Parts: sequence; C-alpha cells; structure tokens
Amino acid sequence: MFRVRQQANRLLPNILRIHRSLHTEIAFAFDIDGVLLRSKEPISGASEALKLCHDNKIPFILLTNGGGTSENQRTAFLSDALRVPLSPSQIIQSHTPFKTLVPEYKKVLAVGSPTVREVAEMYGFEKVVHPMDIVRYDPSIAPFSGVSKDVRMELSREIPGLDKEPFEAILVFNDSRDWGADIQIILDLLNSENGMLNTVRQARPNAPPMSKPSVPIYFSNNDLVWANQYVLNRVGQGAFRTVIETLYSRLNYGAQLENTIIGKPTAVTYDFAHHILIKWREKLASGSKNEIPLPKLGVSPESSPFSKVFMVGDNPASDIIGAHNYGWSTCLVRSGVYRDGDPLPCHPTIIADNVFDAVKRAIG
Repeated sequence: MFRVRQQANRLLPNILRIHRSLHTEIAFAFDIDGVLLRSKEPISGASEALKLCHDNKIPFILLTNGGGTSENQRTAFLSDALRVPLSPSQIIQSHTPFKTLVPEYKKVLAVGSPTVREVAEMYGFEKVVHPMDIVRYDPSIAPFSGVSKDVRMELSREIPGLDKEPFEAILVFNDSRDWGADIQIILDLLNSENGMLNTVRQARPNAPPMSKPSVPIYFSNNDLVWANQYVLNRVGQGAFRTVIETLYSRLNYGAQLENTIIGKPTAVTYDFAHHILIKWREKLASGSKNEIPLPKLGVSPESSPFSKVFMVGDNPASDIIGAHNYGWSTCLVRSGVYRDGDPLPCHPTIIADNVFDAVKRAIG
C-alpha cells in the first residue's frame, strides 16, 4: 500500500497538469467488490484512485451489484475505509432503483439479509414483510429452514393479519441467507391466488402455461458469481434466480417465469447510472448542496455531456459486457473475479492490475 501511495504522489502532478480540463469531459463508474474492496478490506490503490477523481472534480459514482444496507450507511463506511469523502448520491447499489417502485406497491416481500427490511422501509414501502416473518408465522411453511428458532425470533416480526392482505410484489434485494426457506416462500407467492398467502391458483383446462406469476418478482442483480476473501468465486443472486426460474417452470408445465432483472449488466441500470453521473457533474459545477433527484426507471438520458464514461469492474459478465453494450469504455481489473485466461464476452478498453492503474491509464 505504501508503494502505491508513493507512486500516486509522484505521478499526480504530471497527470493533473496535463489533464486538468478532463473533469468536464470524462466520468467514472466504479464497482466496489473486487475493485475497491475485497469483503471489507480496501484493495491496493483504491483510495488513491478515488482521491485522484475527487480532488480534480472528475465525476464518479460507485455502481455495485451489492447491497443490503442503505446508501447512507454504505457511503459512510466506504468514506472511512477509503479515506475519501463520498455522498449517498454517488452510490447506486443493486436495489437503489427499487426506490422508484414505491408508488406502485404497498405490501412487498423483501428477500435478502435481515437488514433489507429497514432499507425497504427507508425507501418508503408501506408494508414490508421478510421471509423470516412468514416462517415465524408458521414454521411448517419451511420445515428445513437453516435459521435457528432463536435467531428467527430475534430478527423476525410478528405481523398481525399477515395472511389477510395480498402481497403485491416480491423484491430480491440481495443474496438470500436461507435459500431453502426463501425459495419455498417465493414459489408459494408466485403460484398463489392473487398474492394471498396459503392459497394456490387453479390451472384452467386447456389454458396455456402460466408464464405470468400471480405476484411480480424483481431481482436486483443477475451475478452468477462474485469474489470475496475466499480463493474461489462464490455463486450469487444470478444462481438463486436460476433455481427460482427452473422450479417455477417445472411446477407450471414448462412455463417460463416472467420476471424483471435490474443491476449490471442491464441497460436499465446503466441508464439510471448515467442520469446520476450527469446530475453529479452538474452538482460539482454549481456547488449545490441539494440532493440529486431520482431518475425514472427505464428512461435513457436525452443527451450526455461526457465524451467518455469508464466503467471500472472485475466481472466481465456483469461490469464489462454491460458497459460495453451500453456504449461506455471499460476497465477490467485483475483484483477480483477476473483471472488472465478467462473467456471474455467482449474486448475491454483497458485491462489493469488494479483500479489506480486503470484510472491513470484512462485519463492518460
């Protein structure tokens, strides 16, 4: 880390002198896991890369398929860990676009870590139910749940009338902590009668396979694998989605589950991120203290002030192909999922050892 810092201090004057005007033309979107952090530990060069952008007012955001906490909590932790001031407006977590769904749905099932209940409520959803609440209501719903009764009672809530009002949507915020229970509950609701717990819709004679579920389901990302401190990649929400889709099809005579996937590499998320980058650039230029307004989901910017936007990521199947298809430049780093020799879905603009190297080469 000290060697990287020495190198940064030596190179900064030259970089800044030559490229002082670039802050009006370029921008960066940084993945977090495998680029800035590995689990909770900073990766070499991460602090220096963000500091380079921050000090020179180069617009940048953090664009991650991770989540489970509020944007305020995540940026507070990252600011401390990376020693760079960050605003909650600069981070787009996998589930950040769920904020736009608040006007559409009243009662939702929030799937993921126990913390996603608080996040969903902070977003403004009126009635938030976690799968553990349902197992608490009737443990026989998930007889092989991996969560002990003591933990379940500590983290769940008793919700009066849980079975009296229909669920209106299923939102998978982050990776399931109890695959068996969550899969069972999700399938129950997808195949329920109008979203009512403890019911099942009846198949109609000679009707086509039911691809449209009783309750819409949204997945916040589609990462098949991700990197943590373990030497091998771990399966993620994309694998969880595949299981849900496969079982739904088997239970519905081959029907393909209609569902909505956001997060990288979807264009929906890159549109959302592009709007935020444009607004952040305007905020830097004006010095405004106002929060950035939330863009609409699924709407592309009419124009862009950037000549180039660089997506810096470690996952070719998520960060890189998504940005490439969207028309951004790409920086693939070797500090996370990617290993030399892995198949690539497209040719990255830059392949670098770490994020600081990627930023230097992007602006140089």
